[in-house]
Amino acid sequence: MCQAHQTHDHEVASAAVSGVSVRVEDMTCGHCAGTIKSAIESSIPGAKVNANPEARLVSVEGADLARVREIIAQAGYTPDAAHA
Repeated sequence: MCQAHQTHDHEVASAAVSGVSVRVEDMTCGHCAGTIKSAIESSIPGAKVNANPEARLVSVEGADLARVREIIAQAGYTPDAAHA
């Protein structure tokens, strides 16, 4: 494959990566944040996760909203309103 196609493929792959944020009101401490972060990272290898218990917000790059919400719920927390 020539260089032009490799660059294009990389750009397409980068564009496909999405970022989502989910409010999790019952994530109240660092332990909660760690539990959610670990659950997402183990379920979606390569995802970049930031769980902020002060803001009660989980942000994930490299995953879709429905999957992130599902993982948070499976970890025992309640995903609230979210946006992509």
